[in-house]
Amino acid sequence: MNEASPLNRYQLAELGAMLAEPARAAMLLALMDGTMRPAGELANVAGVSAATASAHLKRLLDGGLLGLHEQGRHRYYRLASDDVAAWLEAMALPHATRVVPKSSPRDAALCRARTCYRHLAGQLGVALCEAWLQRGWLRAESEGMCLLPPAADALVQAGWQASSTQRLLHLRGRGCLDWTERRLHLGGALGVAITSAMLDAGWLRQAQRNRALLPTADGLRRLADLGVRIEH
Repeated sequence: MNEASPLNRYQLAELGAMLAEPARAAMLLALMDGTMRPAGELANVAGVSAATASAHLKRLLDGGLLGLHEQGRHRYYRLASDDVAAWLEAMALPHATRVVPKSSPRDAALCRARTCYRHLAGQLGVALCEAWLQRGWLRAESEGMCLLPPAADALVQAGWQASSTQRLLHLRGRGCLDWTERRLHLGGALGVAITSAMLDAGWLRQAQRNRALLPTADGLRRLADLGVRIEH
């Protein structure tokens, strides 16, 4: 899958057929956090036998939704690309809601902040993208979104290393449609690098049981200083 090759009706039907099987959908969702996982783990996630999982994984590989990393005798599966992750995220839009059930704190955490493949999504991701565009720290270009020097200077003042922050200026991001907020968050290589830096700085923590990202109190304070605010 890529933006340069539009889908025809037969390819679209094949993609729909791949997602129509709950076991395959479960495998894809398990890989939305950007990890690589062995077939046995994905079989457990999907609730199917090893043989059935193998058949499902082959179809997803052949369909271009998964990639394969081989290390010695071990085989690990991952999403094929950021484009696949963005497409899967967008596929959830018809079922999304901005109202978070009060009885579901896990859903509330996912809506607040989560990984979309490897970049920040949810309320916090959308707030960051919108705030930095408004401040002129992000700029949308034909090649994607880029970070501008004033943003890099502000991030260094917030405690990020100057060398790694300068590297962000050479990366490109992309607008990724958020399935809970129905607005854009920052994806692509730039979004991944910024999210990784926030995790390294302790502004975010990875939840243990799902792909929620948990903002720390210090992280929320520092993000607020950078114009990024969400409801507590």
